[in-house]
Amino acid sequence: MHEPPAGPDTPADPPARLPSAEAVRPDVGTPTPAVRPEVPDPTPAVRSDVSAPTPVGRLAATVERLRREVRMAQAEAEGRALIELAKGILVERLGCGPAQAARQLAELTEQAQVTPLEFAVDVINQAAQDRVSEITEAFLSVAADQAGPVADSAAVRLRAAESGVLAAPDAQAMADSLLAHALRPLGASAVAIWSAGPDGSLTLAGSAGFPPGEAARWRYVPPDVATVARRGLTEPDGEWLPKLAESGLPTIGRREYADGARIAVPSGTGGRIHGVLEIAWPKPEGPLPRPVVRQVEALAELCAHTLETFGPPPGAGPEQGLLPDVVELMDLADGLHDPALVLVPHLDGAGQLVDFRIQHVNSRFLDPAGRPRAVVGGALLLEAYPMAAGASELFQRVERVHATGEPFRARRMRLTALVDQVPLSAVADISISRHGAAVLLIWRIEDETARLASLLQHAQRLGRIGGFEENLLTGEITWNGQLFSLYGRPMSSPAVALHDLPAHAHPDDAVTLGRFLRTLMHHRRPASAAFRLLRPDGVTRHMRVVAEPVLDTDGQLFGVRGAYQDISSQHWTEVALAATRDQLAHTEQQAVERNRLALQLQHAIMPPAQAPLRVPGLQIAVRYRPAETEHLVGGDWYDSVVLPSGLVLLCVGDVAGHGIEAATSMVVLRNALRGLAVTGAGPAQLLSWLNIVAHHLTGAVTATAVCGLYDGERRILRWARAGHLPPVLVREADATALPPVKGLLLGAVPEARYEETEVQLAAGDTLLMYTDGLIERRDRSVEESLSHLLDTARAAPSTLDQQLDRLLTYSRSDTDDDTCIVGIRVA
Repeated sequence: MHEPPAGPDTPADPPARLPSAEAVRPDVGTPTPAVRPEVPDPTPAVRSDVSAPTPVGRLAATVERLRREVRMAQAEAEGRALIELAKGILVERLGCGPAQAARQLAELTEQAQVTPLEFAVDVINQAAQDRVSEITEAFLSVAADQAGPVADSAAVRLRAAESGVLAAPDAQAMADSLLAHALRPLGASAVAIWSAGPDGSLTLAGSAGFPPGEAARWRYVPPDVATVARRGLTEPDGEWLPKLAESGLPTIGRREYADGARIAVPSGTGGRIHGVLEIAWPKPEGPLPRPVVRQVEALAELCAHTLETFGPPPGAGPEQGLLPDVVELMDLADGLHDPALVLVPHLDGAGQLVDFRIQHVNSRFLDPAGRPRAVVGGALLLEAYPMAAGASELFQRVERVHATGEPFRARRMRLTALVDQVPLSAVADISISRHGAAVLLIWRIEDETARLASLLQHAQRLGRIGGFEENLLTGEITWNGQLFSLYGRPMSSPAVALHDLPAHAHPDDAVTLGRFLRTLMHHRRPASAAFRLLRPDGVTRHMRVVAEPVLDTDGQLFGVRGAYQDISSQHWTEVALAATRDQLAHTEQQAVERNRLALQLQHAIMPPAQAPLRVPGLQIAVRYRPAETEHLVGGDWYDSVVLPSGLVLLCVGDVAGHGIEAATSMVVLRNALRGLAVTGAGPAQLLSWLNIVAHHLTGAVTATAVCGLYDGERRILRWARAGHLPPVLVREADATALPPVKGLLLGAVPEARYEETEVQLAAGDTLLMYTDGLIERRDRSVEESLSHLLDTARAAPSTLDQQLDRLLTYSRSDTDDDTCIVGIRVA
């Protein structure tokens, strides 16, 4: 039946066109031959490895032969159906009989040098000019430069698939035909056809290539379950997954084809989606070429015609009641209390959805532009409301609900109508749902009075306010719902009159409520009062009541209106704030007292103005500047004393931290150094002992210090330091810092050794010892600050006191720390 394909030198022209009646004559010119392969075998051949002479081998060979014969018979039957269809087209076009049409078909086939099946498909495509022929031509034009077997069989495959789909008795046979004729040549391994229910559910109408148990397990997917088919239903262009496992979506055949690609395309016609066509590949795939995608879309459209009449089998899903038709939907709309429109799809000549006809308008209809029902009923939706296709997307919402069946709800959507080219807008709540072939559109236009009432109700709820009104003549009392909630009483219980209010309040509030009632009732003036409400559930709430009298035209009191507010949260907040203020005041008082004691202790040891020490041949002056902020009382200290040996002890130090702890530690170190100095030890040894005191006897505080012993007879100063800044020597017009010696700060380690050195002083020399509060800055390094100190010290005034005062005056320190300076000048 099939001819072998032409050789590589055979030119490939477009398919032969369907001839007219005048053109079909014996002398018709022979068209350019085209390459046409035979229909691919849908089932791969199964070869037996068992040797033929054995019984098992003979049985396997027989089974294989019978399989080939069945496949050939199926292919011949399908080919004969297409050829007979092509004969029918020639009969209709040429006005001849079947026998003459068969002869014309054979002659044209021989002239075109193609097989009868391939020429029949060309005739059908020329006559149909449908989506299948369009896709086929596009696919062939793109694949013209590729190897012929796959590209040139597209027309035969699509027509064979169409024939199988249209002839299929059910969706299962349709899936088998699609996989065998159209999808396996594309590399696909399985296909599933899903039917979309009106509630958004999915029912497996047919499948091929998946295990039977897997198909039974996926026979029904409830609404709102995220699957690959669901994505294909909700996405206008379908869903393409290069690798199923990476998406994480559940679907049929996930275990068998987890690493393969998936595509889910909506299957619809006439603007309505009836289901989804899902195709599985055995391995990952890149994006499909556009012609292949269009071929898949054409197959999905073929499926839509079968899905239109598909009914789910028993047990495939939940019980589905009968859906109302348009007449029943109109009756339903008339029973609604909101404006409702019944819309039916309006299709163009090609069967495409272009608009919706307003089939019915119920009696409650309220047009945003104020038009009567007769003007809107029977019109097209976009004609009556052209702005529906604008920013509000109302038309797109209706179109989507009609296509998918999933209802749509929205609050406060803006509806706009054009009246004499003037846009009139209204805000409404929208509800759109599909019922059979019709769509029900309901809107509730927002009433300004109702909106303000709702706003007031929410304000009362958020502010915990309840309103009331009492008629003193009739005794009628009106409460709103919020007031019943504040009182903890059910809505069915009687309201509480104002004169009974003391009975529901705490006894201690009786006097306050009595004054409130007298002002309101007798003096007829607005009044307010705060009281504790005892609710029936045993809860006590703090309330505030505000009321005003209502007078008639004669000035007589006939009613009272007002409001209650639950101020429990405010009351307890005020109580907590008062307690916090008291606690803060107490803490502040304690802090002030601690700072006062620390400052007194510091001043007792080191008064800011101390009488100078008298030593022959030596001037000694000290300065102490306390911190500007009292709560930053620090641990800076100094000392100058003449020892029994005649040497003069000079020292300054700084204890880490501030407050009473730093001040007490300073006292311990200063007194300890005085006591240790009488032993006659040198500065290094004194600091070593003082380190032990700091580490073991003062709660492990840390401190820095510089200690010196001055011998007046020889004018020699022996000194050592523990992490402190070195002294500054001012000689004539020059000021330099003494070379530092090694020494760890006090209290850092249990035992430490310190170095000491000597400096020979001359007459007129000035030596300065100081703490870091004199030079320390946050934005400068210590070296920069020390350089500024040396510049200031070079301009030495005539007296030592003036020089120390100048250093304090020109100090650039910004740390708000206290400062000590000890200065000596050799006479």
